[in-house]
Order: sequence, then structure tokens, then C-alpha cells
Amino acid sequence: MDRAQLADFLRTRREALQPEDVGLPRGPRRRTRGLRREEAAMLSGMSTDYYSRLEQQRGPQPSEPMLAAIARGLHLTLAERDHLFRIAGHNTPSRPGALRSDHITPGLMRILGRLNDTPAQVISDVAETLMQTPVATALLGDQTQYTGPERSLIYRWFTDPDARLLYPEEDHPLHSRFFTAELRASYSRQGAGGRAEELAGLLQDRSEEFAELWSTHEIGVPRVDPKRIRHPELGVLNLQCQVLLDPEQYQALLVYTAIPGSEDDDKLRMLPVLGTRAAGT
Repeated sequence: MDRAQLADFLRTRREALQPEDVGLPRGPRRRTRGLRREEAAMLSGMSTDYYSRLEQQRGPQPSEPMLAAIARGLHLTLAERDHLFRIAGHNTPSRPGALRSDHITPGLMRILGRLNDTPAQVISDVAETLMQTPVATALLGDQTQYTGPERSLIYRWFTDPDARLLYPEEDHPLHSRFFTAELRASYSRQGAGGRAEELAGLLQDRSEEFAELWSTHEIGVPRVDPKRIRHPELGVLNLQCQVLLDPEQYQALLVYTAIPGSEDDDKLRMLPVLGTRAAGT
């Protein structure tokens, strides 16, 4: 671990970010060049003291999860993230092709940072939620909490009945077809040995419904539109789901909107007041 290089790199990356880049207000009295340390710590999900000690060459060697959190918080590119891991004394995260990285590109991070009052989330190509806005957590539940194959909504859809509570029952058959076709498309992009192949193998053993749908080899099944989402307090919301694809990472930014002035739009505006819902409710 090169403490001096680590401290210098963190400081320069922090100072290169502007509040507007991460969805923070600038404020009239800001004198700091770039972000403050406490802002970088908050974006990285750690205490200001811990982050400050790293910049002051006093901190312990950060773990790989800590480094990944810092990379997201400071909006690092993949090359910068790998550099961060190396100077902190770790091997760089494996990247058998750009498809397999969970690292969110700075462009998507900047867009997500400007959507704090909108339900939006970034997902991987196997439907693993990598990051959500607070309003998305209020609408959909915290979908970043899962580990292992449960990280994938596709896996949970076919193995956990609670995952289906998010959508009205009459929409379930089309969702099942869509999720299966999406996993098939990811499988063809990743090739053998990828996460999509692993998930498909698990699901064929654990879900008769998935195994039957997988055998049909459907591709290009359309999304349910509008997307109807069940909320435990607001009832069913009819929403449009806009999708922005990152071709480098094969990640997608999903943004949920409603027709302005509609009852569904009024419900969306109530989400920040209601706060986070439990996943699977």
C-alpha cells in the first residue's frame, strides 16, 4: 500500500469533482475547490473521519469493498478504479470483458445524481440493482441489499414469491417471459462462464416455470408498458419506464415517470414523504 500515492490520488479526484456533478447544491459560501471531504465521505458511504485519515496518510489499508465504494463515490473511470486498487495494495477487480464489471461509469453516476427527486436506478445486464435514488427505494424497496444469486431480480422472480408482490398478478406471465428473454440475451453477450450462464443453470434446477420458458428460446420480448407497480400504501401506479443503456458496461439506467397532472404523478410526489418501503412488500 502506497499511502502517499493513495492520499494524493483521493485528494486530486475529490477536488476535480464539482457539487453539480454529484447532485449536491453549491451554496453561496463554498470556498473549497471541488468537493469537501465530508461530501466525498458521504457519497462513498463512510465516516468523514475514516475518509479524512486516508487523505492524510494515516488510515488503515482500506478493504476491497471500501475501495469499490470510494470509486463509486468519486465517480472514477474503470482505469482510475483499477489504479486506486493497485496503490491501495490490492489486485484489480477481475474484468473478463467489460460486461462483468459492477462499476458504474461516471456518466451514469452524473445523471443519477441529478435525479434525486425521481425514481431511478442503475442495473446490470442480469438485473442486479447497483444503485438507486432515494425515491426509487421508496417506490421499489431497497434492491441493493441482496447477495449471491439473489442480487438478480430475475433470480428472485422465479425463486422468491415475495418478489412478485411488486407487480399485479395479471402482469406476471409477461414479466416472466421478458425476464427469461433478457437473461437469454445477456447469456449470448457474455458467453460461457458468465453470470448469465450461472443464473440460467441455477434457475433451470430450481424453477419449473423458468425451465419451460427457457426451452422456448424467446428473444426480444417487449417490456410491460406501462409498468404497473404495487405500493403498499399508494396502491397500483401506472408508470412509464425510460431506459438509458451504457454500451460499454451493458448497464441500464431506469427512470420511472408518470403523465404530468395524473393521479399517478400525484402518487409519485408522495413517495419522498412515505420514505423507504421494505423489499418484497
